[in-house]
Amino acid sequence: MATNKHATIRYQVLDRCFRNPGRKYFIEDLVNACNDALEEYTGNEDGVKRRQVLEDIKFMESSQGWNIPLERIRDGHRVYFRYEDRSFSINGQPLNPAEESQLKEALLTLSRFKGLPQFGWIDELITKLDSGLALSKSKDRIIQFDENPNLLGLEKISPLYEAIRNTQVLEIEYQSFSQGTNIDYTLHPYFLKQYNNRWFLFGKNDDDNEIMNVALDRIKSFKHSKTKYRPNTMIDFDAYFKDIVGVSLPKAEGLLNIQVRVNNRRLPWILTKPIHSSQRELETNHDSTLISLDLMPNKEFEALLLSFGEDVEVIKPKSLRSKLAKKIKQMNTNYTSFPKELAYKTKSHV
Repeated sequence: MATNKHATIRYQVLDRCFRNPGRKYFIEDLVNACNDALEEYTGNEDGVKRRQVLEDIKFMESSQGWNIPLERIRDGHRVYFRYEDRSFSINGQPLNPAEESQLKEALLTLSRFKGLPQFGWIDELITKLDSGLALSKSKDRIIQFDENPNLLGLEKISPLYEAIRNTQVLEIEYQSFSQGTNIDYTLHPYFLKQYNNRWFLFGKNDDDNEIMNVALDRIKSFKHSKTKYRPNTMIDFDAYFKDIVGVSLPKAEGLLNIQVRVNNRRLPWILTKPIHSSQRELETNHDSTLISLDLMPNKEFEALLLSFGEDVEVIKPKSLRSKLAKKIKQMNTNYTSFPKELAYKTKSHV
């Protein structure tokens, strides 16, 4: 098993090296990269030799591997390696028989931990693996996960992830929902996060040195920049998301205590799926329950509260209550006034 694990690590390292456009990887560099990764994983300085790496490359190029499109480019008396198609990755290819066998073995191992409190996340992982690999006997699909295969920007996840791993600055052409013209950013990428079935890239804006996020479905194009990469020394992303709902960090207000009255008929849903990790019950009566939240209110939080309709009422702070009241008043106006006859243009779906 250790040999399989070590081989997998080497294949992933070589894949990253072959895709990295910012550096030439000669065979010595590939050996060193593999050994650095193995030492980090095992703590053992005894790594692999040149012969083993050449065997790994031979396997990756074979039909038993991934048929990688590798080119060897002469540079003086030496040769460096890279993919002909820089968008290629072994992680984007169908599983080969060896990988599928390893995943099945892993699935059997994970099954031993099902039901243990500290391993609750494994149940969903096993179900996803079982469904994706068609390991069960049933030929009919019996489960569907919350995902949107038609979501724009999904194809950008892998190259953006690699840009973060390879510390590459990006020149991004971006179009927001609020602005008709495209905006160009030079971004030092740090973090990818999914929220509400959308993906967001977080990084430092080179112009103002501030952390910003861009939605992947609004990125029109991006390319690597020659700007020197500035590593993340500003932010711990675990702490960054701790005090908010969603991905938007509000600048106007800090952490607030928010009290919300919840109709008891809706309460079981909110207790089962809390609004925020800080949620706690303060008091209850026969009609409603008062809950407390400590967070930084943003547009995602406001939208979540409004989604509960008449079953949720913000009691404090006054500023948030007033802000939501204005939105609700406008909603009421929309539905109490008779709709005007408007001429709509027919959009072509071709």
